[in-house]
Amino acid sequence: MPTTSTHNHDVIIIGAGAAGLMCAAQAGYRGRDVLVLDHAKQAGKKILISGGGRCNFTNMDVEPNNYLCSNPHFVKSALSRYTQWDFLGLIGKYQVAYHERDFGQLFCDDSAKEIVRILMSECEAANAKIRLRTEITAIEAIKDEQGTITQYTVTTPSHVYQCQSLVIATGGLSMPKLGATPFGYQVAEQFGLKVLPTRAGLVPVTLHQEQKEALSELSGISLPVRIEANDGTVFGADMLITHRGLSGPSILQISNYWNPGEAMSIDLLPNIDLAAELESVRQSNPNQSLKNTLSTWLPKRFVELLMSMENLVDKPIKQLQHKELDSVVAVLHSWQIKPNGTEGYRTAEVTLGGVDTDAISSKTMMCKNINGLYFVGEVLDVTGWLGGYNFQWAWASGWAAGQVC
Repeated sequence: MPTTSTHNHDVIIIGAGAAGLMCAAQAGYRGRDVLVLDHAKQAGKKILISGGGRCNFTNMDVEPNNYLCSNPHFVKSALSRYTQWDFLGLIGKYQVAYHERDFGQLFCDDSAKEIVRILMSECEAANAKIRLRTEITAIEAIKDEQGTITQYTVTTPSHVYQCQSLVIATGGLSMPKLGATPFGYQVAEQFGLKVLPTRAGLVPVTLHQEQKEALSELSGISLPVRIEANDGTVFGADMLITHRGLSGPSILQISNYWNPGEAMSIDLLPNIDLAAELESVRQSNPNQSLKNTLSTWLPKRFVELLMSMENLVDKPIKQLQHKELDSVVAVLHSWQIKPNGTEGYRTAEVTLGGVDTDAISSKTMMCKNINGLYFVGEVLDVTGWLGGYNFQWAWASGWAAGQVC
């Protein structure tokens, strides 16, 4: 279809997700003429499916150390200037009911649609226009005689748009069924920016065939565990056994720190001192079997499988030698599992890696050496923990860019 017309705007934002919509409203409230473009047929698609449809929109306790980034200081400015309390103020403005779950996670009482409604209402109030189902075929920079970029041209099949500020809010590669593409990374590379290697984050892990077959019989069993990451960060939360491997909050958290070929050390009894408990049983009930003893704290079917996998002998506690007891304690407090991979972007909640933040101003989200080009949200090399931290980064980075773009 030939290009038919040209439209001028102050700001064009590519991506109608959390960061893009927040940025659009903020820029619009400053009096900027804002246009948001997205190839999807619906704005905020990832918001709508997040948190089981209730959107874990932020966390009560947000700190820079809740984020992975090649430059750990990069997130500090935006997070300190637009905090979880600021977003809760916006929630309050629209009288959206919410509740707190474990680890400070905040969810809508009703539906994630409430969050999208807030963002769309804010954009409407700020006169920011949103155009969906729009494919972008080209982006070009217009320079003056001194070689300084003064405008950008964004071409679609039906229009050419021009703007002074171009904001890339296209997200990462996670959940391609929702329309995720590498478009934002391609724009960065087009303008000479470095894109750090990407991989699926906050994602279930898969197991080698033998372990997968053994554990798949227990699919659906969930239990509290504690896992320590390679950098010493400890995550304590539920682990879920699936027919493909392991999932649940603890596994999703540790997946951001896990690298192929590494083993995971999982404490299956994080809330008890197993050595002390076994000694207590030896004194009070010496004829009780090891299997029945361990079944006090773990599902019996899981205990039976664990004993067969780890060659633990089931006999009365009084007959266990100290060496055997030590082996039981080691297995239960540091169960070794070596995943063969992850489920990938199909089920990943976020993308690790992305546009290198060394080239981006931490205060404005604009490229340090490219006038008028901004990157916000997940497209950047910033990945939050599970628990509302990635949405808070979207709000904060979108807000920061919206103050100046």
